[in-house]
Parts: sequence; structure tokens; C-alpha cells
Amino acid sequence: MYFSSNDRAATLSRRTLLALPWAAACHRSSRKVVAVIAQGRTHLFWQSIHAGAVAAAREHGLEIQWSPPATESDFNGQLQIVDAMINRRVDALCLSPIDRKALAGAVERAAALGIPVVIFDSGLDSEAYSSWVATDNYAAGRLAAERVAAICGGKGTVAIVAGVPGVASTMAREQGFEEHLRSAFAGIRIADKRYAYSDFAKSMAVTENILTALPALDAIFSVNEGATVGAAQALKSRQSKVPLVGFDWSPALIDQLREGVIDSLVAQDPFQIGYRSVQAAFQAIRKQPVEKVQKLPPRLLRRQDLDSPDVQRLLNPDLKRYLE
Repeated sequence: MYFSSNDRAATLSRRTLLALPWAAACHRSSRKVVAVIAQGRTHLFWQSIHAGAVAAAREHGLEIQWSPPATESDFNGQLQIVDAMINRRVDALCLSPIDRKALAGAVERAAALGIPVVIFDSGLDSEAYSSWVATDNYAAGRLAAERVAAICGGKGTVAIVAGVPGVASTMAREQGFEEHLRSAFAGIRIADKRYAYSDFAKSMAVTENILTALPALDAIFSVNEGATVGAAQALKSRQSKVPLVGFDWSPALIDQLREGVIDSLVAQDPFQIGYRSVQAAFQAIRKQPVEKVQKLPPRLLRRQDLDSPDVQRLLNPDLKRYLE
């Protein structure tokens, strides 16, 4: 069959038009995709991690797939999300495991398929990850114990509003707190410890039950944002003067620290956790050396610290810049 030059030009033009969507799709997919799977999404802590992850992704030309489960106790839901991301063959995973045992197999499967995994915030019962980025949670527990000991004068009874059983980050805080009190402050007794599953309402109810059971309590340690919010609400509603040493922060918790409802807060830097996690994923994707364990130091915040410039930088991350 004979084609004129005009026919050939028209055919080439049609082929070019048909190829354009495919070419555009290829261009879009050239960005490496990093799935960031936190334990939750509602607390400011996770939102700040999300913002830090986006900041690093913009810097390195990555695409972030932000995919936390519905609640911080839903390890089955988180496992399904991880499996889905592995099946999508994302270029890297950043994961904060809800359960250090339940997620180990999925991480090992990802590593076997050549998908680098960065663990953040909470630990994992496996070494099949490229890097682990977290606050030094054991040191954070020790820091809280030091503050409680100062409040109690080295003797008295204290209680713990704990998080979710099996979550490595909060378990390390509890361990650091308990072991440091036992070794350094023998006059202080831990009279009660109850799990509140990172839920505001449950944490409030748990704290109210502790206050009822222990009317002469000298201090409370709450191990994460959910526990601290609930404990502070319980203290405020009862007009209790029991000192609360909390963990994490939010604008509402900072207000309660200023008001004196909360004695002090052990703070971490979630923006940096998110940023460093995606930074480590970028390095792993590019086969660059990655530091295996990156521990960020905790900081104790008291009312008199809040207006210092470095604390203000920590407490006011520009979430709108990264999440809107």
C-alpha cells in the first residue's frame, strides 16, 4: 500500500498524540515513592512527623504516600497497609510499628524484595531495616524519673498512665522510668500502672481510677500525648494538685503547662524524626551509606522554659507550609 507524505505525517501525528499520555505517565512515575506509615494521624506528634517527611521529600524530589491506620492500636490495619505498599513496589518504606513483633515479618519481606525500610519512633524485633530514627526513649524515661524524684523529694508513691502494650517506644520510656527509680531513688514506689491505649477518653478514665484508688499519690507519669491529655483532663476536672510529668506536647498541653495543671513535659522533636526518616530512605534508595541507629535527645520542658527561642522553634512547626 502506498502512503503519501501527507498520510505519513498524519499517521505520525496520531501516533504522537496517542503516546503523550503514556509519556506523561512515565514522567510522573520517575519520582521515587516513599510510603510513610505512622501509627496514627490525629495527634499533633504524627502531624509534625508528616510535615518533616514532606520537607525532606521536597528537598530530594520524592513523592510521599502518607498512610497511617485509623487508630494507634490497629496493628492489623497497619500490617495490611504495609503489605499493600510492598505489593505496589514502592521505592522505600518509612514505618513506625504499632507492634514490634507483628510487623517484623512484613519488614523482612520488603527487605527481601529490595525495598529499603526505615523504622521511626518505635522499634522492631528484626534487623532487616536500613535505619532506625527515634527519640532516645529510654533516656526520656530516665529524664521523667529525675523530675518525679525532684518533685517527691526522693520518696513517695507514683503512678504510670501507660500507652499500648507492645509498642516499643512507650515500653522503652516505661522501662527507663521504672528502672531509674528503682536504682537511684529507692524511696519512691510505683504504686500503680495502667494501660490507656493512647486514647484521650480512656486515659482520663484510667487517671480518675488511679486518683480514686490512691488519694495520697505524689506524682503521675504519662507516657505519650494521648495519655498526657487524658491525665491532665482528669486532674483538672477533679481540681487535683497531684503533679503530672507528661510526655509529648501539643498547644493544649502547653497551655496546661502554663496554667500549672501539668508540672512538666518530656518533649521530642517529631518534625526532625519525619525529616530524618525520609532523608535516610532517600540515601538507602540511592545505595548510599545510612546510619543504622539515629537517636534524638529528649528535652524536659518546664513553665519557665516556654518562651525561650529554641523551645518556640520546637513548639511551633510550620505545618501549613507542608501539609496544605
